[in-house]
Amino acid sequence: MGRKVTVATCALNQWALDFEGNLQRILKSIEIAKRKGATYRLGPELEICGYGCWDHFYESDTLLHSLQVLAALLESPVTQDIICDVGMPVMHRNVRYNCRVIFLNRRILLIRPKMALANEGNYRELRWFTPWSRTRQTEEYFLPRMLQSLTKQETVPFGDAVLATRDTCIGSEICEELWTPHSPHVDMGLDGVEIFTNASGSHHVLRKAHARVDLVTMATTKNGGIYLLANQKGCDGDRLYYDGCALIAMNGHILAQGSQFSLDDVEVLTATLDLEDVRSYRAEISSRNLAASKASPYPRVKVDFALSSREDLLEPLSEPLEWKYHSPTEEISLGPACWLWDFLRRSQQAGFFLPLSGGVDSAATACLVYSMCRQVCEAVNNGNQEVLADVRTIVDHLDYTPRDPRELCGRVLTTCYMASENSSRETRDRAAELARQIGSHHIGLDVDPAVKAVVGIFSLATGKRPLFAVHGGSRRENLALQNVQARIRMVVAYLFAQLSLWARGARGGLLVLGSANVDESLLGYLTKYDCSSADINPIGGISKTDLRAFVHFCLEHFQLPALEGILAAPATAELEPLADGRVSQTDEEDMGMTYADLSVYGRLRKVAKTGPYGMFCKLVSLWKDVCSPRQVADKVRWFFCKYSMNRHKMTTLTPAYHAESYSPDDNRFDLRPFLYNTSWPWQFRCIEAQGPPRCAEARPARLAQCTCSAPFPRLCTSWGLPRSCSSSPATAPLAGCEPACSIAWL
Repeated sequence: MGRKVTVATCALNQWALDFEGNLQRILKSIEIAKRKGATYRLGPELEICGYGCWDHFYESDTLLHSLQVLAALLESPVTQDIICDVGMPVMHRNVRYNCRVIFLNRRILLIRPKMALANEGNYRELRWFTPWSRTRQTEEYFLPRMLQSLTKQETVPFGDAVLATRDTCIGSEICEELWTPHSPHVDMGLDGVEIFTNASGSHHVLRKAHARVDLVTMATTKNGGIYLLANQKGCDGDRLYYDGCALIAMNGHILAQGSQFSLDDVEVLTATLDLEDVRSYRAEISSRNLAASKASPYPRVKVDFALSSREDLLEPLSEPLEWKYHSPTEEISLGPACWLWDFLRRSQQAGFFLPLSGGVDSAATACLVYSMCRQVCEAVNNGNQEVLADVRTIVDHLDYTPRDPRELCGRVLTTCYMASENSSRETRDRAAELARQIGSHHIGLDVDPAVKAVVGIFSLATGKRPLFAVHGGSRRENLALQNVQARIRMVVAYLFAQLSLWARGARGGLLVLGSANVDESLLGYLTKYDCSSADINPIGGISKTDLRAFVHFCLEHFQLPALEGILAAPATAELEPLADGRVSQTDEEDMGMTYADLSVYGRLRKVAKTGPYGMFCKLVSLWKDVCSPRQVADKVRWFFCKYSMNRHKMTTLTPAYHAESYSPDDNRFDLRPFLYNTSWPWQFRCIEAQGPPRCAEARPARLAQCTCSAPFPRLCTSWGLPRSCSSSPATAPLAGCEPACSIAWL
């Protein structure tokens, strides 16, 4: 019959610049695809060198080694008798392009450059590549000599073209092109292309999977056709986790779904589909056919090869399925855990060190390591030999086979409760009980001797001894004494990460885990260079609201009853003296706002792209049933004062798993100044011009008004007590009231 085709797409855990490992994973995927009967194999974007090479794309070495890997693929017998579609950077006429290289039986059929580059959020493709802007045009690409000797070709087509095999027509898209207003698949479909391929390097964000699936199903619903999507998976060397989700769709239906999170380095999906189903589907869409009759043709590269076979009458066809989505709490339990696994095995460290405070954030981080251990045990039980080899290397035991997540957790996770005189018995007990239930190696210690020693050095040098506010000290003294405790804990954490395994007679060092959430980072509610300063932070891109939901998920699904007490306790830094043995300090009182409000501010600031005035205008409507315009004005001004004053802390933020669209990560995602005029005089004057009546009782918690000589009263930029001053913004650029406010920079 010659109408049924078996096609393959894949998700590969590639690693930037790991050319040897990347080559082996590509070959393995092709081998699996052939074993499953596929005649076309699609791989992820830039799979040869890895997507996250960043400025290494400038280097001629990256281009050279990519060509060498391509030569190895062309020469391998594994790639024979199957059309292979691989991704790599290519320089054409001294311009770098992000390309697909499609070859068959040692001959390159087409080099297809990317036409729409991703250049927002975490993506900077225009920094390294140039988009191909000549639609439906090709040029001759002169092959390097190392390829000419293999392919016996001097030149190959380079540009925007499609492949015409004996039985069908195939067109390529690359990642971002699917997301553009006028995607190439529209015009290719109108020109008779029946199989669309998309090679992606798309990273995980909470609640994002549905958008990717919707785009593919809608593309094939409107135009008909078969759509293959390949994606990278895993951590390839930085903050992003690529979440797989390879898929195959036809005529608006999903035929194959890949996993979103797994520890498998190579995952291959295949589907057997009937080309006549595409043709009959298109036949009855008259609007599509009318547009197709006027479509401009694509250059066609003729390929003397058929995807189908003549004897396919009895070949079973793939059946449609319903896409299964993870809930946000499931995404949190799986994505960061897989990211941690990649970091651990590729850094060649022996485990993690986590300061465990007994609060929600550090408990969530501990649960993520425990979830990682569960996934490792599951992968080993399913026969994953790569995971087994990696875990044996990590624990330095060649005969070890993990069966129990708690036992594995005891080998790879060291938790530590660092008490001070301000720590409560309740948090100490909660931390110890959670450590016992997940199986971590737990240490309890007291940092007071180190804190007193550091404060003692200051007292010896100055003759002054700072006091907490409850003991009669000033606000500056109070904050400094809190900060020194937090910073001592960071120093202790790194000491134990380096030497705790040595003290136990084991080899290796530990990666220090941070546990500051995205909302605290946004506001700067953390001490610079405290325990938030770590090697990596798996929760740094997750909101407090989502973290609490995740901890509740772990309570139910992982059977960790210690989490119940942690969820019930108020969030507190425990850096100020206790009152009658009880916690006297809470996070939300310190911040002057709730975590729920912070999530709203974060999304409006980053996703909706609002400044102070724009945020006020939106919140007046959004919160009209719960806040007066005056209350909204005060809340917005308080947030922007605190956010801008602490923005400098984002420049040293621990590398964190990117999971949220309003992350304040200063490295690449959220590029902003870190020295602001924190009084925002013009912007706040615009808010006041709207005339919200002043009402003292409507101010947010612990909010105070300054009687400064500004055009209007401004918010006090301290964390706590009301005060007044008369200095001008010019003499106090960091805080907006008086130079003493510069303590917030601590």
